[in-house]
Order: sequence, then structure tokens, then C-alpha cells
Amino acid sequence: MTSADTSPRLAGSATPKAKPDFRLPSETGVVVALAVLVGLLGWLHRPFLEPANLLVLVEQAALPGIAAIGMVFVLAIREIDLSVGAVFHLAAVAAAVLIAAGTDPWLSVLAGIALGTCIGLVNGLLAQALRVPVIAVTLGSWWMADGLSSVIGKGQAITPPAGDGSFFSTLSGKAFGMVPASVAIFVLLAAALQIVLHRTRFGYRAQATGSNPEAAAHAGIATATVRLTALALMGAVAGLAGVIHLGAQGTIAPADGNGFALFAITAALLGGTRLSGGHGSVVGAAIGALVIQVVLNGMALLGIGSAWASFAVGALLVAALAADRIGRIWRSHRAERRQAGKRG
Repeated sequence: MTSADTSPRLAGSATPKAKPDFRLPSETGVVVALAVLVGLLGWLHRPFLEPANLLVLVEQAALPGIAAIGMVFVLAIREIDLSVGAVFHLAAVAAAVLIAAGTDPWLSVLAGIALGTCIGLVNGLLAQALRVPVIAVTLGSWWMADGLSSVIGKGQAITPPAGDGSFFSTLSGKAFGMVPASVAIFVLLAAALQIVLHRTRFGYRAQATGSNPEAAAHAGIATATVRLTALALMGAVAGLAGVIHLGAQGTIAPADGNGFALFAITAALLGGTRLSGGHGSVVGAAIGALVIQVVLNGMALLGIGSAWASFAVGALLVAALAADRIGRIWRSHRAERRQAGKRG
């Protein structure tokens, strides 16, 4: 019988098992923030937790939330699109004008979405041709789209005739008799785009392009095409939100869509999407939109004037930027420790 070998192992004679690298999901912070805010407001104002109020809250977050989940793809490629709100408005105005001219409402919807897609493509093509950041191009397209909306709508609200009413009744109706159509679309779109971002080649390539554009290009990824696709998707999503608003409200007013870009960027960053690119979370952005709307609704319930709304969203954006910076420092520190551990 052989005795057990109790002699100490020589250094390097066996590779020790690496400790499991446990990481919380990137959405953890925003989920905790939402739970805390809802609980706090429910404690301060009991009617806040009534199902009817919560459903209204989600409905108010749905359209800017749709813009936010599109913004995730733009941030993932390390860019920012400032034209979201103007594209939202212009798509709704174009659809309203077409419906008023006698075009089938559903064809008008497709035209509005197609217009948003084209604006996104043009933004991408201009950024590539001029070799400037997308944020600079979309600053110009924001004002151009906004001016075009004012020219077409003459600075007034546009209310197209309902006609047979199928378009307006569908988008102003409720699924299962209780869930607003905009909320149902918001949830389904968030689920679908989360799968696209994390389970498809395009999603992988978008995050790889944002993480390290040079390495992605060397790996054979057509980074220019990826950028164009992400911006076209952003335009399509903004156009979709615009025509949903038109169908649900039956009208498009001059101020509709103002602040959508700020809302979308803030919601995406709150949800765990990195400003430095390379990682995004569509579900996180959707939850981030709910966080912003809870804050805005809470302010209204507590008697804080609506004039403070922009200040609140701006403060949330600064907080999200600070959290993103702290996260980058932490990830860099962890990477250095892992490298030191391997050398040791």
C-alpha cells in the first residue's frame, strides 16, 4: 500500500483553480433604485402604489423608453444621437399630414418609420464622410428636423381625421382590456432588442465596435456598416415612437418629443449601458426609463412644480455619468489585480 504524498507541491507543478469571477448583472443597480423609489413613494403617499396609478406611470414612460432602448445601440458603438426627439416629432408630423391627405393610416405609419430610418442612415453617412463624431452631425440634424416639422405643421398641432378609426382605436386601445397598446409595444420591443443585442451577430459586432474599433476592424468586422445599422435602428425606433404617439393621442403638438434625447441617454446610462461603448443593456434602459418616470411622478405627487422636471432629469444624468466613471475605474482596478495575480 502506498502512502499518501504529503510533501508540499513545487511552485508551478499544478495550476491552482481560479476563483469564480462573480459579477452582478449590469441592471442590478437600476433595479434596486426602482424598488427603493417605489417603496419610498408608496410609504410617503399610499395612492402611489395603486395599480391604476402604476399603469399610468408605465404608460408615460413607454414612448421615451422606446427611444431609450434604441439609444442603447448608439451608445454601445461609442456614439450619441441628439436628434431623437426631433425625429420622433417629424415622423409623427409626416404621418399626420399623410393621413390628412387621405393616405391609409397604416401606410402613413410605415412612411413615418421609414423617414426616421432614413434620417438615421443620413446621420451615419455624414459622420463617416465628414469624419466627425455622430453627436456633432445629430446636433445639426436635430435642428433641421425640428425646423422642418415647424414648416410642415406651421407651428400648430396637427390632428388628422380619424377616418375608419382602426389605426387610432388600435393604438389608443388596451391589450387584454387593461394594458395600453404603447406599453405592450414597449415591453415586446425591449424583449426583442435585448435578444438582438446579446444573442445575434449584429449585437455582438455592435458591442465589439464600441469596445475597440481597431481590434474589431482587424477581426474582420465591417465597423462602418455596424455603425450605419445602429444609427438607422435608432432612427426607426424614434419614428416608431412618434407614430405610436400620434395613434394614441390622435394629434401631434409642437412641443411633443422635447427632451427625449436627454431622457433616452439618461435611461440607458442608468440601466448599465456604458458611455465608453462596448456594453449595453436594453432591459436596463427600459427600467431606467421607469426610474426617471417614477422620480417625475413622485415630484408631482409631493407638490414639487413641473418646472423642476428638467433639473431632475439632468441631475439623474450627472449621477449616471458619475456611476459610469466609477464603474470604469473599478473595472480597470480589477483588471490590474487579475494581471498582477497571474504574474505572481
